Amino acid sequence: MKYDLAVTIDKASGFCFGVVYAIEMAEDILAEEDYLYCLGDIVHNDEEVRRLTDKGLRIIDHEQLQQLHDEKVLIRAHGEAPSTYQLALENNLILIDASCPVVLKLQNRIKNSYDDKEQILIFGKHGHAEVIGLQGQTDGNAIVFQDLAELDNVDLPGKFTLYSQTTKSTDKFYHIKEQLLSRGYEVKANDTICRQVSNRYEDLENFVVNYDRIIFVSGKKSSNGKVLYDVCKKYNEHSYFISNIEELDMSWFSVNDKIGICGATSTPMWLMEQVKARLESF
Repeated sequence: MKYDLAVTIDKASGFCFGVVYAIEMAEDILAEEDYLYCLGDIVHNDEEVRRLTDKGLRIIDHEQLQQLHDEKVLIRAHGEAPSTYQLALENNLILIDASCPVVLKLQNRIKNSYDDKEQILIFGKHGHAEVIGLQGQTDGNAIVFQDLAELDNVDLPGKFTLYSQTTKSTDKFYHIKEQLLSRGYEVKANDTICRQVSNRYEDLENFVVNYDRIIFVSGKKSSNGKVLYDVCKKYNEHSYFISNIEELDMSWFSVNDKIGICGATSTPMWLMEQVKARLESF
């Protein structure tokens, strides 16, 4: 069967500025040097990580960092805890700091709150790189939760300060704030969600309703990708999640379908263009 598919890429999709900044820094150094260490995946997208490791990027974890001396290490957009900077001093490491400015501002606000003896709650994903860095500003004393139900069995003080991981849902953050207020707590809420990310929700709502099928491209490890895909699915039930072109299934499509392609803040535009080319080849 010959398909005549009209394929459009969402212009608002693709890397946020924090990811672009980190990748450009890595590429600039790799253009001059044979290799560069990076603490954790530079972005939660396996295809982009593979592209950069082919150029000489070496991904390491915190345990490997402890064994490293006299080297350059890239700090990705998610940011790091103070202990990482202390270790760098001890091991004579040069840190190439590509922490997102939005994350750095949030880290600073949390540290100031902690220094002012405030009890801190962070709405964020357990184990996420950004959240680990945020909790590090409080010596690990902040309470991290992904869902309100997690707080049911926690003995909270009557007064606390609420922060959020920068890529969380704005609506959910304010819902959590209202719920905590209704339970009688005195809540000082700081909306620290990145607007470049939160605006994607409305952008996607407006984009996906115009197409018969939606192909959402994202790394499976991207928490932002999972959230944005749910938005696609909510407003267009014919939405499909893929990480690379090999996962495309032609049984999803019908003749003359209008197809929209979109992605997470960690999805490279070149990958979405690759998906478009594959679809058009059918």
